[in-house]
Amino acid sequence: MRSTPLKTYSHLAGARRRPSAYEIVTTQLHHHVERGLAVDAPGAAWFERHQRGSRWQHTEWRRFADPRETTYTKYTRLQHAKEVFCDGLLASIDDSGYDAALAPEARALLAAALPPLRFVLHGFQMVAAYFGHLAPEGRVTITAALQAADEVRHIQRIAYRMAQLRRVEPGFGADSRATFERDEAWRPLRELVEALLVTWDWAEAFVALNLCVKPAVDELFLIAVPALAKARGDFLLGQIAASLDEDCQWQRQWSAALADVALTREDNRVAAAAWVAAWRPRAERAVLALAPALSRAAGLPLDAAGALRRAADLPRALGLMPPEEAP
Repeated sequence: MRSTPLKTYSHLAGARRRPSAYEIVTTQLHHHVERGLAVDAPGAAWFERHQRGSRWQHTEWRRFADPRETTYTKYTRLQHAKEVFCDGLLASIDDSGYDAALAPEARALLAAALPPLRFVLHGFQMVAAYFGHLAPEGRVTITAALQAADEVRHIQRIAYRMAQLRRVEPGFGADSRATFERDEAWRPLRELVEALLVTWDWAEAFVALNLCVKPAVDELFLIAVPALAKARGDFLLGQIAASLDEDCQWQRQWSAALADVALTREDNRVAAAAWVAAWRPRAERAVLALAPALSRAAGLPLDAAGALRRAADLPRALGLMPPEEAP
């Protein structure tokens, strides 16, 4: 009697139902977590120290699932719709003489905020790629890789917007690297990005970026800055930012789902609380250092306190910050 050949998703047979496409393509991808790396190369010691030796330990990482169940196919479909929307907004700028009509304060705000931000987002992209690479669960690797792709999308949109503005203001953003590296207003954020890039424990890198630093930066540049721009007559920055913020909201959702799994262990909760206590004040200082420069450019006050309050919602909801704490 011939036996029925196993299907590629036979490891999911215990659920006694047909698995979803997400389950099929994201389950049990990392053989090295249980078996170790096949080749004794220098990278093996790195995984041993910063993945297996992480302060976050769990025997059931596979309980994590992306709330959006994002596969590569689904991701490209979702992002295509967002890109069509942004393309339409940018085309309307090209066709209407929008930038030439912007108030000087509106252009000054764009110059103060957007060009140096590219370097921050490049750092975020590298950190997401790093902790995804070291993560002990394939689903975390996939979501982190897609988050890194989100950052590239954001950088590209900023770069395109800069090219548009150079048509009416030649040299727009030309000094952005010097500003990012040397300007005192940007120094705390630059130092924070540099610290993230040398945070080797995959779990600390995840907590530092996704629970502490990134929410604060996202709230500042995708919510608070567009509000100032709108007050100065630039309505389209807010619409573009709203599309980019959809990516960030998904990132917070999957980060919360991963944290929910990790924090079922008390030792993981202790480690996470310590990381939040160390990284969140630095994120606050970075936002508060930038706020006056952005306010001066726009000639209007920027709601930095509101940005930090909203950014604290995620770690507070996870029980990693006391309820009464306020920025």
